[in-house]
Amino acid sequence: MPTAYTNLFSPVKIGNVEVKNRIAMMPMGVFSPRLMNLKTGAYTKDGADYYIARAKGGTGLIVTGLVPIIPMPAMNPVNYPEEYVSEMKYLMDGVHAQGSKIFVQLTAMTGRAAHLESENDWKLLPAPAPIQNVWDPTIKNRGITKEEIKKYVENFATAAALVKEAGGDGVEIHAVHEGYLLDQFAIGFYNKREDEYGGSLENRLRFPREIVEAIKEKCGKDFPVSVRYSVRSYVKDFNRGALPGEEFEEMGRDLEEGVKAAKLLEEYGYDMLNCDNGSYDSWFWPHPPVYMPKACNLKDVAEVKKAVSIPVVCAGRFDDPELADQAIGAGQVDLMGMGRPLLADPELGNKFREGRLADVRPCIACHQGCLGRIFQGKDISCAVNPACGREESYAITPAETKKKVLVIGGGLGGMEAARVCALRGHSVDLYEKSGQLGGVFIAAAAPDFKGEDRQLLEWYRKQMADLSVNVHLGTEATEEMVQGYDEVFVATGAHERRLDTPGFDSPNVTYAVDTLLHTEISGENVLIAGGGLTGCEIAYMLAKGGKKVTIVEMAETILNAFGLSAANYNMLMELLDYYKVKVIKNAVVEKYENGIATVVETEKNYPNAANRAKRMFALGTQGMKVKHEIPADHVVVSVGYIPETSLYEKVKGEHVYLIGDAKEPTNIMDAIWAAYETAMKL
Repeated sequence: MPTAYTNLFSPVKIGNVEVKNRIAMMPMGVFSPRLMNLKTGAYTKDGADYYIARAKGGTGLIVTGLVPIIPMPAMNPVNYPEEYVSEMKYLMDGVHAQGSKIFVQLTAMTGRAAHLESENDWKLLPAPAPIQNVWDPTIKNRGITKEEIKKYVENFATAAALVKEAGGDGVEIHAVHEGYLLDQFAIGFYNKREDEYGGSLENRLRFPREIVEAIKEKCGKDFPVSVRYSVRSYVKDFNRGALPGEEFEEMGRDLEEGVKAAKLLEEYGYDMLNCDNGSYDSWFWPHPPVYMPKACNLKDVAEVKKAVSIPVVCAGRFDDPELADQAIGAGQVDLMGMGRPLLADPELGNKFREGRLADVRPCIACHQGCLGRIFQGKDISCAVNPACGREESYAITPAETKKKVLVIGGGLGGMEAARVCALRGHSVDLYEKSGQLGGVFIAAAAPDFKGEDRQLLEWYRKQMADLSVNVHLGTEATEEMVQGYDEVFVATGAHERRLDTPGFDSPNVTYAVDTLLHTEISGENVLIAGGGLTGCEIAYMLAKGGKKVTIVEMAETILNAFGLSAANYNMLMELLDYYKVKVIKNAVVEKYENGIATVVETEKNYPNAANRAKRMFALGTQGMKVKHEIPADHVVVSVGYIPETSLYEKVKGEHVYLIGDAKEPTNIMDAIWAAYETAMKL
């Protein structure tokens, strides 16, 4: 079928391997027991099906998640060569049957980016030299020995040979990227070695050089080797990342050194540079949240492309096929790299090629289903695509008995229930009391940085039309309407929690939903009562617009949202700092009158950064009450939601299902997943 994106859908060669198009799936961690054999490091059938689905969906190059080669008893192909090769055949054959190619990513692991939970972790996950750990700066990772480096290099070559034997088209070395071990070697800020692996850039790149040379010697010059590569670090200090456009002193790899290092990596024998930006100290660059601009790495990656002749991939919120086609045509990049977008919609490649952009289910950059689940020790998946990682067991199939289904409420949960039921062949009526579909998510999608949220809303609305769901807008469901339906979903959402604080009946006090949808705030000083995710995002939105913003939170910390990824958390915290949002914790608004909010803060004797007394006197367990008189031309209240269950209480029964915020106000993933899983059982 002809396509408008002729550059994107042209072939490209990586070494002597030709890839049918310029779409590459970026490595997305797959190392849970159901998806990976934790003994051999090979993918199970479920894990392989996850990748095969993306190849079937039109992705030209699949790059797997990382596979450790470090000397440890588990997850290492080197220890179980025959089993690994045998187990990987299903994946290789499945990807090749779709006309796609596959590179297996091999890793030297995390170095100082490891979660150190035991003495064994400390032994297994060394850094270049002793250096503070990312997650717990009070402890240090040990330095790796030369003997260990030699063993790592040997294992990389052996594992690459096993991938080749299994039918893989190449390997990718993980990584001079994101502040992992090889990247820590490559950057002077982290690498304090005084031997031949430290000092000059050439010395700091000696480790990745020895790896590619060993692989080429063992597998042949024609076996492609890619390297995952971060062009720039965007690191201001340990645990401090720089924001887009921020002026700062680069402590990691700057653009000049990034280009020089790229040239050296090509010279050493690497066949492709799989590029992005960032480090674990600036984690929101390699894992860009919703607050990060689209195609955030393209400008820097294009500078690398000018300097090398090998193919260059660009990743990082790079999911616009028109932009990718233009960038490839202009010689800025060679391949479009996507990770999370392919989790949200494995059919992206085919939809791009066919011009069906309105049918693309978008990634909303929330990290809840992917990174969030990985760091909880769960299978990788996707907040908006519950079948991700469960392609066979969660496939939508026709229902044995076709039923008449009623969905009450047109938010995301209600629309997902209606979508799945309709796909399974049920007859679906959906009633929404307002004049439009979307529920509270309409307000959540209102900020200018929530473009993908608005796209998701449009996708759901299109699904309702395409699947002939009988949508009744402006109609409130009643107890009597439930009669005559075989199955009923109650997705009536939640209403905002109200406060009886004196003065909060003022016209200058608004709640989160109205603030996001309707309110023009004319004054300069704004106080946000509530430091949850919504409150902090409103604070960022207003501060970016020039307001002086204060957040008042009654808990000891802000952003206490379960499943919130460190990448999203860290960037939002940096943004609040950058825009000078004042945060008062352990505090409540006592009253609001005459443009002044009286805030009562409970000061406690928290330790300082050195874990010593922060104050010269003890405050006691109850703390000391401190009053603040804060000018506030406007107050925004964002203190959570209360489920709306009045109708459910009247109609509940065996075939009535309470879903979404009406059951428990949590997050998008919970609403969509509960609706999907319930509808799949009918």
